[in-house]
Amino acid sequence: MIHLKTNEEIQSIRESAKILAQTHGEVARLIKPGVKTKVLDQRAEEYIKDKGGIPSFLKYNGFPYSLCISVNDTVVHGFPGEYELKEGDVVSVDCGVRYKGYHSDSAYTYPLEGASTEVLNLLHRTYDSLYLGIGQAKAGNRIGDVGYAIQSFVESFGYGVVRELVGHGVGQQLHEDPEVPNYGKRGKGPKIVAGMVIAIEPMINLGTKNVVQEKDGWTIRTADRKPSAHFEHTVAVYEDRTEILTTHEDIEKNYSYKWRNKSR
Repeated sequence: MIHLKTNEEIQSIRESAKILAQTHGEVARLIKPGVKTKVLDQRAEEYIKDKGGIPSFLKYNGFPYSLCISVNDTVVHGFPGEYELKEGDVVSVDCGVRYKGYHSDSAYTYPLEGASTEVLNLLHRTYDSLYLGIGQAKAGNRIGDVGYAIQSFVESFGYGVVRELVGHGVGQQLHEDPEVPNYGKRGKGPKIVAGMVIAIEPMINLGTKNVVQEKDGWTIRTADRKPSAHFEHTVAVYEDRTEILTTHEDIEKNYSYKWRNKSR
């Protein structure tokens, strides 16, 4: 069942998203070679709580951390830990914040300096596909239009679109209806209407679309061990527009490696 949000509810999600954006910005300052991924998680949890929020992921279905940190061939749901980032890595940071009873959710994939042109292109194109999907998330369209926009773009470069994991509704629950796949057919799926708040999150692999789950029950890796990219925004649909509630501005301001300026 899809729960449509009132303007007041969307405002609460917007406030949650502000804390989330700031949290991502704090994490971005720390990402560099030699930093252990658990340090990023500790900073995020500390910052969210200092702002009066609750880390959405912490203890969600037993997940033991505040961030999902997924490095290189890990697609999503990676555990923070003792791993030290190194030159050439790509690291996805996925975070959620609950504030005043409402969640927001966003993700960003960082290339560390030294990442190959092939990997940078994957990140650029996955980032672009997020906004192509958002462009179709408007009242009167269908969820399939969102997925088709993402899938048709990234598959034109030979990338794999993960099927097992999808975007979702966001509100009082971290994951609500409808599911928002990153693949689909135009004109198919639930109708998009004013009041929907959804997380759109392309998960795109350099190689095969196939993934495997590790024994920890969470970590998802590419089956061919090639790198993956993941970007996510929470958006609200109105009759006449779609608002991106989350932002990556704090990330791009604070992250030292300005990869978005690199030519493709």
